Amino acid sequence: MPAIDRRELAAVFAGGCLGAILRYGLAEALGADPGRWPWATFIENVLGAFALAYFATRLQERLPLSAYRRPFLASGLCGALTTFSTMQLELLQMLDRSELALAAGYTAASLAAGFAAVVLATKLVRRVRVLA
Repeated sequence: MPAIDRRELAAVFAGGCLGAILRYGLAEALGADPGRWPWATFIENVLGAFALAYFATRLQERLPLSAYRRPFLASGLCGALTTFSTMQLELLQMLDRSELALAAGYTAASLAAGFAAVVLATKLVRRVRVLA
């Protein structure tokens, strides 16, 4: 078993606390209503995809190496902000209520918006590099 780096673990914990607070705030602000579009989860996942792509590209291509930025930002912050499991549960509930069009639209929009967010964030980081 590899040795545990307690500072890296603390970075993941701190980022996870921040991501969980953001996610909770979004869920409280937007609420959830069965039979309607789950905006909180959709925004959390798209925002998280954008942030993860932005941080990953920036950390790999623009910033000096750091042992704790990636665990804080990617594993902690983005890991706690995004929620694939909640999306799966929402999809299952939509299917149980026979809301097939809503489930299909939610799935397609989540995948498309998440992918678009990744492409946009990556291009944004790389564009800044060219201009700098």
